Amino acid sequence: MSRLKSGDFDVLIVGAGVTGSVMAGLLVARKLSAAGRVAIVADRFAKAPLEDADWDVRVFAMSRASERLLRACGVWNSLPPARVFAYERMCVWDAGGTPLGPGSLTFDCAQIGEPNLGYIVEGRALQWQCLQSARAAGVVLIEGAVQSTLCGDEDIALRLTDGRELRSKLLVAADGTESKTRESLGIDTAGHAYHQDALVAHVETTRPHANTAWQRFLSTGPVAFLPLNDGRSSIVWSVDRAQAALLSAMDPDAFGAALTAASGEALGQCTLTTPLATFPLRLQYAVDYARPRAVLLGDAAHVVHPLAGQGLNLGLLDCAALAQVLGEGGSPENFGDYRQLRRYERWRRSENLIAAAALDGLERLFSRTDPLSAGLRGAGLSAVGRMPFLKRRLAQRALGLAGDVPDFLKAI
Repeated sequence: MSRLKSGDFDVLIVGAGVTGSVMAGLLVARKLSAAGRVAIVADRFAKAPLEDADWDVRVFAMSRASERLLRACGVWNSLPPARVFAYERMCVWDAGGTPLGPGSLTFDCAQIGEPNLGYIVEGRALQWQCLQSARAAGVVLIEGAVQSTLCGDEDIALRLTDGRELRSKLLVAADGTESKTRESLGIDTAGHAYHQDALVAHVETTRPHANTAWQRFLSTGPVAFLPLNDGRSSIVWSVDRAQAALLSAMDPDAFGAALTAASGEALGQCTLTTPLATFPLRLQYAVDYARPRAVLLGDAAHVVHPLAGQGLNLGLLDCAALAQVLGEGGSPENFGDYRQLRRYERWRRSENLIAAAALDGLERLFSRTDPLSAGLRGAGLSAVGRMPFLKRRLAQRALGLAGDVPDFLKAI
């Protein structure tokens, strides 16, 4: 690839995952920048998924706000229908209770006036279509690894390990949990490890999932079943690392039996249909989201426990908020204005910390095994179930329709 001239871009985005690709496409779709003036820099870019491949084990529960955002940047309608599944209900219950019985809480889309509670979307298809949409909008794709950054009065320079230097008015770090760009900007992180792994796979069950997302809270961590369109469920089972190692070493039949027991047989007998994947769990947040001419997005800024499936949804709300702030700031010449970027930081850090604290509190509450805590959990879930207004507010929050939502997502 030939050396690019300095000053070629309004925005450089590091990271070609979902958040980075959506941010790039959104800048062009909302006419904040022109085709050819936004670039994505990544170590490597995803390849097209095989049409006849099984569902990727990594799936995402997408909120209504995320759906609207993906529509706004031209991604949603390009997703393969076979890799998207709308779910209509959600049931959560404590290990001491029963699904749909005492100690449980159920949300139904019909009760809150929504067509569904969200969508389960295959990760591989989502990432590919987000990247393709950005490419079609005229976003430039640059393969390379970040070495350092240098902020000047008029622009910010991104030096790659192969010696190339790129310049732009704004640098966006969307390169994930272990962000090299965040590190090069000198931004520290805080938080803690959960000393847990999430076990992820797809399973068949002897009882139908009934278009419902099921989640049982155990003292060792939650186990969730997300419905897929072929009748299977995608599981996310959070356990401590020692137990994760034991479960991962089991043969498929033994693992299926362990999963069946952990779920309280809510969906009957469970049978593995894919290999297991594991992901370490942590709570992590960047101390700052902004530097002069630079901001953080998505996992580079915050990582939360997956028990409510909100990680990617929070990252996409970051994209929408940043687009709104940049739009209000005027032309691309103002994209690096630190006062403007601080507005984005205050907005999204506040919202993300609320979500992180809530999820961390739930994880701690449901991991307690004493009888008093167990009784309070069951009583609390049952009480919320008897308060329609509170249930509706919780559902709206999960759908991304409550809180400080970017204006253009409300209007779609």
